[in-house]
Amino acid sequence: MGDEVGAQGARVRALAVLRIRSRALAVALLPAAVAVVLLVGGATGRVRGGNWDAVRWAVTGLAVVVLLLAAAVAVVIARARPALSPTVGITEQAAPDLYRLVHDLAERLDVPAPSAIALTPDCDSWLEDRTHPAHAIAVGGGHRRRVPAAPVLVIGSPFLWWMRVAELRAVLAPVVAGTGPSAHPDIAAARRFVRGLDAAVAVSARHGRGPVRGVPLVFVGGIARLLLRSCGEHAALMERGVAAAASERAQAVDYGLRIVAQEQVGLAYAGWDRLLTRVALPAWRMGRWPSRLDAGVVSALTELSRRDRLAEGFTSRLGERPACDLLEEPGAIDEATSLLAARLFHGGPADAGPDWSPVDWQQYPEEVVDRKWRTEAARLHRVLDGLGVRRSADAAGSTLTPGPTLARVMDHLSRQDGGTGHGGSGGAYGKSAGGEAYAGGAGGEDGFVGGSTVGEALAAGISAELAREEAAAPPTPAEAAGDALALWGTDPLPLFPLQPPRTGRELLADHVTAMVCCSAVDTAGAAPGLDWLDGPTLLVDGERRADLGGRVLSLVEGGDAGPLRSWLAALGVRPEKPVRLV
Repeated sequence: MGDEVGAQGARVRALAVLRIRSRALAVALLPAAVAVVLLVGGATGRVRGGNWDAVRWAVTGLAVVVLLLAAAVAVVIARARPALSPTVGITEQAAPDLYRLVHDLAERLDVPAPSAIALTPDCDSWLEDRTHPAHAIAVGGGHRRRVPAAPVLVIGSPFLWWMRVAELRAVLAPVVAGTGPSAHPDIAAARRFVRGLDAAVAVSARHGRGPVRGVPLVFVGGIARLLLRSCGEHAALMERGVAAAASERAQAVDYGLRIVAQEQVGLAYAGWDRLLTRVALPAWRMGRWPSRLDAGVVSALTELSRRDRLAEGFTSRLGERPACDLLEEPGAIDEATSLLAARLFHGGPADAGPDWSPVDWQQYPEEVVDRKWRTEAARLHRVLDGLGVRRSADAAGSTLTPGPTLARVMDHLSRQDGGTGHGGSGGAYGKSAGGEAYAGGAGGEDGFVGGSTVGEALAAGISAELAREEAAAPPTPAEAAGDALALWGTDPLPLFPLQPPRTGRELLADHVTAMVCCSAVDTAGAAPGLDWLDGPTLLVDGERRADLGGRVLSLVEGGDAGPLRSWLAALGVRPEKPVRLV
């Protein structure tokens, strides 16, 4: 009964959207109707003489202009290609068990089965209509075949690896149930109209068009925005009614298990977010992309359940059959979704190459963590060279130590007067290795609580050096024809950046931490490691050291090297010894 009420409300709102479409059409036809009346009146002699001839021709001309404008708006709305979510398509041959699960679910719910299944690198699932002619599938001979009318089921790829088969079934039940209301003609027509308006607005907003096409598109965009605002509330309430009807219908399938499965959705989202921002992002920035992100989320969530009391007991589920077993080749699917995630969240190329290569989790500590530390340490010393900071003296203080040392960094940052000790400039101004001038900001602007001009200048130098390297990097290759993201048009990548640009203080702290880790690896037998929740980490005697960050901040923000020196001494790290850089 509840699903009928929700579906009925959705149909009422769909009719409201369609009435707005009809009113817009009536407004466009009104001048033409008046012109027809005047022309017929003139032809029959009923409306003739005086000013009627001038009025008749003026209205006829207005009607022609309005019809041409209305036709232009209708053509743009009809031909504009609605955006599709970037996904990895899954054929029935690649996942027969998954298709069987979805079809059985649709049969139990008494709704049409989705026409296809696709995966997205996100923790969400939804139905997506891909029946627009522009979304047709190219077939042999240059012809194009329309996709089936039923929507495509898009599933978040982390769900397949973390959830068990029964849990995935419970989570997908209300989503699949949405195919029922989607098949109603009024709801389908209302959705097509709203998607067309949205696509027309997107077309009119694109830059780079000349005045010949740009001016008409501005007009079309204005009309589309007006119609979209008029029907926006009705469309939102329609979708709410569809969701309510689907949820009510799905209660008959695995309702008790769905409560437990929703807890796994929240846990998966938390682990996926940490994995992307702490683990994947450092690799992406280096031109490497982890090729098993979905498998990594299992390790991340297992670690989260070990550390978090609220997640205790979740790992006991891992003995049950994982949903990724429903795929014939889960490794290949994981690699494809991992590459798509790198594109969406970082803007990487569409294919692997010399500067964009995959990395396995076993190789991550050596090929990502160690390389990241040494690259950042090398950049830090290049900036120190640009500032004119001399090499540090040896233990006896008699000669300068050759090569880059941690002592040089600590000595420089522990000077708070902004003077020119060690023969360096030490002030707030300097040049990067590429010759660009940079200046430190005012005290406290970039998070420096101690007002250290030394730290500000070094942070500004690192920011300038990093910007120069990014500007010199080769541009991202253009999207290949038929690419999964081509339907997004000219939207820039990344579509969903994970983090805002890092501040100078954050960059400086990262670079100093990298230098400390390099020194610990080279002089104290430490090793690079991977923490599934925190990303790159330093291992000492096989144990993760998580107590370094606060000591680095004391040096970076306040110029106090004491806590860090004590930490280094306890571990046997020798800061005066040169380290290996890339």
